[in-house]
Amino acid sequence: MSGSVFDTAPGFDQPIAVLKHCHNKIRRQIATLQKLLAHLPEHGADTEAKQAAGAVRSYFNQAAQIHHADEEVDLLPMLRKTASGADSELLNQLAPQLANEHQIMEKLWLALDSQLAAIAAGSSTYLSSEEVKGFIDIYNTHMSTEETDIAPMASRLFSSAQLAAMGASMQQRRAIAPSSASSSAPAAPAIVNGQASVAHLRTDFKRASLSEADVLADPVAQFGRWFDEAQTAKVLEADATCLSTVSASGRPSSRILLLKDFDHRGFSWHTSYDSRKGEELAHNPFGSLLFFWSDLERQIRIEGRVEKMSEAENELNFDAQPLASRLHAIASHQSMPLTDRATLERRYAEIEASAGDKPARPADWGGYRLVPDRMEFWQGRGARFHDRIIYTLLHDGSWQRSRLQP
Repeated sequence: MSGSVFDTAPGFDQPIAVLKHCHNKIRRQIATLQKLLAHLPEHGADTEAKQAAGAVRSYFNQAAQIHHADEEVDLLPMLRKTASGADSELLNQLAPQLANEHQIMEKLWLALDSQLAAIAAGSSTYLSSEEVKGFIDIYNTHMSTEETDIAPMASRLFSSAQLAAMGASMQQRRAIAPSSASSSAPAAPAIVNGQASVAHLRTDFKRASLSEADVLADPVAQFGRWFDEAQTAKVLEADATCLSTVSASGRPSSRILLLKDFDHRGFSWHTSYDSRKGEELAHNPFGSLLFFWSDLERQIRIEGRVEKMSEAENELNFDAQPLASRLHAIASHQSMPLTDRATLERRYAEIEASAGDKPARPADWGGYRLVPDRMEFWQGRGARFHDRIIYTLLHDGSWQRSRLQP
C-alpha cells in the first residue's frame, strides 16, 4: 500500500533540495493514508492495512517533526536575517501563516495518530475521512506555499556559507555526521604478503552509545524502538535480515530475506517450505536473524526456535500479498534447478493468464515465525569498544539483561 522509496535523496550540501525531497516523502505518506481510507471498508484491519498505518505513524511522528524543525529553526530564521525589501514584506506575511499551519497540522495529526495506532494493532478499522481530508488539505496548502515562495527565495538569497551552515544543522538534527570530500573516494586495497587486504577499511564508530539504562525490559519492544528509529533515519531496506539455518549434517547456510511482521509471538517471514531453508528447518528447527543498519552503526542478533505458521495464517497472509507476488510464488519452485530463465517466464505467463485475481495458495507456500530466546543489541563505539546488551529468556518467561564484552 505504501509507495516506492528508491528515489535518490540529495545531499545536505543542497539543504533546500533536501526540504523538497522531504515534501515528496510527505506526499507518498499522504497517498498511503488515502489508500488506507479506501482499503479499510472492504478489507478491514488486515496485514496490509496494519503495515500501512504503522508506516504512516512512524513517518509523521518522527521524520515529519524533524522536517518542521528544519523550517522553524533553520530556514525561516535565516531568511528573516537575510531578506529585505519586497522579500522581507512577503516573508513577514507568510512566516506567521506557516507557523500557525504547523500547529494546526500537529493537532489534526494527534487525532489521526490514535486512530492509526488502533488500526496498526488490528483492534479497530475506524479512520475519520473528514480528519484525513483536513490533514491532507492543510499539508498540501502548506507545501505549495513553501515551494512557490519560500524555497525560491532561499535559493536566491542564501550564500554558499549560509547553505553549508543550514545543511550542517539539518545533519546534526538527524544525528548524521557531516561527510567530507576526502571520505567519498574508495581507498585502494593494501597488499600484504602478495594478497589484497581490506583491514585498512575499518570505520571507527562514534554515532551513539548503549547502556543498560537505555534499553527496555522487553527485547521485542526494544527491537520495535530501534526499528522505528531505522525507518525514521530512512535506512535502506530496514526490514532486510540475514536468516541462518543449519542442515541435518551440521552445515550452516545464510540468506537475506525481508521480515514481514514481529510481535510478542516472534519474528515472521514467508517462503517456500520446500526451499533449502525449509528443508533445513524441518531437520533442525532453530535459526538466527541478523539485522545490520550501518547508517546507525547498529546490529541486532535474534536466536530461537522456528515454527511454521498455521494454515489459517498462511491463507490470510497469501491473500494479502500483491497479485504479482502470489503468481511468482506459484510459478517458482524455490531452490529447485532451472534450465533457463525463459522457462520460468513462460510458466509465469501461463499462470498469469489462467489464475484470475484470486489464485490459490501453493501447498508449499507459508510463513515461519522465529520465537526468540536470545536477543543481542549491538551499538558501534570508537576504538572497537562496542556496546553489547544481551537478553536471555529464563524458564519463568522473564528476560534477563546483561552486558557482553566487545
